[in-house]
Amino acid sequence: MHATISDVICDTVQNSIEAGARNIELALTEDGRMIRVEIKDDGKGMDEATLARVWDPFYTEPGKHAARRVGLGLPLLRQIAESTGGGVSLKSEKGRGTDLAYSFAADNVDTPPMGDIAGTVLTLFNYEGAFELVFRHARGGGEYEISRSELADAAGSLQDAQGLALASQFLRAQEESLPAA
Repeated sequence: MHATISDVICDTVQNSIEAGARNIELALTEDGRMIRVEIKDDGKGMDEATLARVWDPFYTEPGKHAARRVGLGLPLLRQIAESTGGGVSLKSEKGRGTDLAYSFAADNVDTPPMGDIAGTVLTLFNYEGAFELVFRHARGGGEYEISRSELADAAGSLQDAQGLALASQFLRAQEESLPAA
C-alpha cells in the first residue's frame, strides 16, 4: 500500500512513462476540500478489453512485469480514493493515450499524507527516456508549472550532482511559495 499521495503520483506517472508516452501532463490541485490529481499522456493507451480488466487485482498487462502476475496499483488506488470520499476516473484509447484522474477528501482521516512532492517530481523528471513531463501544482490560490525540459535548461543536467541540487532547490522553493489550501 502507498504511504503517501506522492507515492501514488509516482506510481501512476511511471505507468505513463512505461507506456511509451512522449508527452505527460501531471496536475495536482488542492482546494482545501479535495486533493485532485490528473495525468494525461499520449502513450500506447488501452483497448476496451484491457480497460475493462484494469480494476481486477489479479490482472496485469501481459509482458509488463516479468515475475509479477497481479496488478494491484489501480484497484488499490480506487479503494483508497473512494474510502476517503474521493474517486477515480480512467479513460484510454489504444494508440492515443490515457487520462487518469483521482481525488481524495482533504479532511478525511484516512487520506494519506501528501509526502514529498518536490522530491517525487524530481524523481519523475529523472526517469530515463525521451519524454516531456509538465507538472502543475495549484494550492490556496497560487500555482506554478514547470516542465522537465525547462528545469533541465535552467538547472543544467539533472544527471549530475550540481544540476540535481539546483533543480531540487527550485522545486522545493516553488512548493514552499504556495499558500495553504
